[in-house]
Amino acid sequence: MKLWDRIEQTLVGLLGACALIVGMVQVVGRYVDPEHAISWAEEVIVYLAIWAIMIVSSQLVRSDGHVRPDLVLRVLPPQGQRVMEVFNCLAALTFCGGMVWYGWQIVEASWMLDERSSTGLEFPMWIYYAALPTGGGLMTIRYIMRLIRFLFYYDPVTMLVGHSISHEMPLDMRKPAGN
Repeated sequence: MKLWDRIEQTLVGLLGACALIVGMVQVVGRYVDPEHAISWAEEVIVYLAIWAIMIVSSQLVRSDGHVRPDLVLRVLPPQGQRVMEVFNCLAALTFCGGMVWYGWQIVEASWMLDERSSTGLEFPMWIYYAALPTGGGLMTIRYIMRLIRFLFYYDPVTMLVGHSISHEMPLDMRKPAGN
């Protein structure tokens, strides 16, 4: 798990850094030597940013960062929270399955049509579109893992709703005050 997290985080960091470098080269080139400025920078920045967003969406599932009814969950008893979390996982899996299925259809159509960007770069669009099923696939795996946790390994003491400081503290510091 930690290796998977590290790979995703590193890849997103590299994509963001590349987007930043391309943007800086474009701005500097535009003001220093406009004749040699790159015309395709905005396009590449968008491609890099979209890929980074789709990859980091998996990390949001892992850390409970995706949209979910936190306010409702906080007022429910533990068993109600569990039912809502399972429902949320099932709904998210349906959505992610659609992302993978339809995203792959878009990639396949773009590949067959040899669709390219309209700039001088003529970037193959199937690579750009592939971010959709990739991100959907990564989230699907994370939601399956989450669903298994809530169905078979549920512990109302440790599986708190939302972000809690107690999750970040060492175990010996989680004792209630006065003990």
